[in-house]
Parts: sequence; structure tokens; C-alpha cells
Amino acid sequence: MIPVTKPFLPPQEEYNKYLTGIWRRNWLTNMGPLASELEMKLKEHLKLDHLLYVTNGTVALQMAIKAFDLKGEIITTPFSFVATTSSIVWEGCEPVFVDIEEESLNIDTSKIEAAITENTTAILATHVYGNPCDVVAIEKIARKYHLKVIYDGAHAFGVQINGKSIFEYGDISICSLHATKLYHSIEGGLIITKDATLLKKLAYIRNFGFNGPEAFAELGINGKNSEFHAAMGLANLEYISQITDQRRKLTLQYDDKLKMLRARRPLWHLNSENNFAYYPIVFENETTMLKSMEYLKTHEIFTRRYFYPSLANTLPYLEPQDFEITDKVAQCVLCLPLYPDLSLEEVDFICRLLLRVQNN
Repeated sequence: MIPVTKPFLPPQEEYNKYLTGIWRRNWLTNMGPLASELEMKLKEHLKLDHLLYVTNGTVALQMAIKAFDLKGEIITTPFSFVATTSSIVWEGCEPVFVDIEEESLNIDTSKIEAAITENTTAILATHVYGNPCDVVAIEKIARKYHLKVIYDGAHAFGVQINGKSIFEYGDISICSLHATKLYHSIEGGLIITKDATLLKKLAYIRNFGFNGPEAFAELGINGKNSEFHAAMGLANLEYISQITDQRRKLTLQYDDKLKMLRARRPLWHLNSENNFAYYPIVFENETTMLKSMEYLKTHEIFTRRYFYPSLANTLPYLEPQDFEITDKVAQCVLCLPLYPDLSLEEVDFICRLLLRVQNN
């Protein structure tokens, strides 16, 4: 059986070394030494000045919206994981969808201005599969209309653009460290900003708003993470180069073997390198995609329709809307298996099956 993804796990004895320290200190949560160490090492690895380690990427999004006290409308994409939209609604704001670009699958910046009203307060855009949005165009629009910019970089760990971290763009960026991600801490997330004052506010928000044992500075939530999760993050960080290199080899093998497949890959940002977080392909139509998906399944190869369906016409708490490109892509996109334990021979097998479906 070949799953669509499989979490990377370090050698158990390396994780156990961290557990020994946890048992000795008896400090399990509330930003213990391992969580603090992970923050420091991630800042060094990603070359960032400021970063907070939080419960998960969804909480990070909610914290970002709360930190700016956003109201009214937030422009966003219908082609993303549900948390992008649900976080907006959860915080009492209204998502305003803009269709995506057909090539990159990111929000179409040429359509953002038409969606701005007097009630618009922010843009929340997703770097889909880690592929950077047009951050230059978004920044220009945001400055013109005095809007905040939040980037959902759940998939974008390690991505750089124009020589610096993708997380340096926008007012706040978030990242997911969920077990399915390229780099993970089982459950976890990051929230990043260049603004030191804003970071301090976010740190208060992360810990119930506490400013000392008997004082409060902000309205807060419990956005902290545990020492056990931080231990996994620290152990896995030692292998990030190895993980990325293996995923690169697998991706190049897919690219080579699927040259003749009548499906396309999203166009990656020209000034950025793929972080190999996913291997999505977009088929010519939904019928062909479903036929391929089912044929792979008969051979115990599991894929994922990611993202499907469109958030704009699916969520029960929003009025349904149709968007031509998003609806088409969501119906035709399929993510193929990609994880460090996957072998080149298994990739070859998957590719042969896909080409066989096409030729039958």
C-alpha cells in the first residue's frame, strides 16, 4: 500500500533523549526550554528576526486576525484548506473570495482591486502548495488601500523568494507544522512578523493575554505548544536537508516519467525554488482525473483531491458562489504520493499506471 503522505519520524532513540530531559525537568508546557530552543533554531534556520511557535497553523491564523482587531471584509482565495476561510469567519469577519490564476493556482492579483469595498480591512492569501503568491502586487494593492496582509504559508516551510524567506512578506505570515507537512512537530504552527511590537502583542495573545502572574495585557487564548511537540520539532530539524533532498529526487522522477501525461503542473514562481511539499497535477477534465484516481486505488495507491471542493460553494455557513477557474481546477487536481520513504521504483510504478490509464 502506498499512501498519499507519510510523516517523517527521526530515529526513536534521538526523540527519547529529549523525553529524558522532559521527565527530569517535569516542565511539560507553558513555553518550556525545548519550545524556546525550537523557536531560536527555527529563526536561525529560516533566517528570520521574529517567530512564535504555537499550537497549530489554524490558531496562528486566528491570532493574526485578532492581533489586528480586523472587522468587516477580508479578501481571500477559495482554493485553499478550509482553515483559511473558517479562521476569517471564526473571528467574526466576512470572507470575500477572488478567483485564482490558472497557471499558479494562487489568488489572481489582477482581480483583487475589483473586490475591495469600504468594508475591506485585509487580504489573506495562500501560498498554494508552498508556491509564492505575487507578493509584490499584493503589497502594492495593500498600500494603496491601507489594508493589512496576512499570508497563509501553511505549505511554505523553507521557501525563499528573491533570496529571502517567504515569511518576511506581508504584515504577518503563518506556517503549519502538522504531521503531514514537509517539516513537522506532530502538531504545531508558526506565526511570523517583522514588527517587534506586534510580535510582543502576539506573544501575549498566545498565553491568555498574561503580562505577569496577576496581570493581563491583551485578550488572549491558549495558543502555546507542549515540550513533547517541540522535542519532535527539534529532532526533525536535524534531518530537514535530507528530507528536502529526497523529496526533490522524487519530484524530478515524477517530472521525468510523466512528460507524456496529459496533465499539467502548477507554474512555480520564477524567483523562487520549489520546496517539494506536494506533487499536484491538474488533469484536462474531472472524468480523466477520477478514472486515474480510481485506477491507482485498485493498486492500493492513494491520492488526494487537494483542494477539493472549492471553499466558495461548499461551506454550510456561507452563501455558495461559483468561480470559473477555481471550480475547474478543484474538480481536476490530484496530489500524488510524496514523502521521504517513497522509493524511486514506487514513483515509476505510479507513473506507469497513470500512463496506462491515459492510453486505454
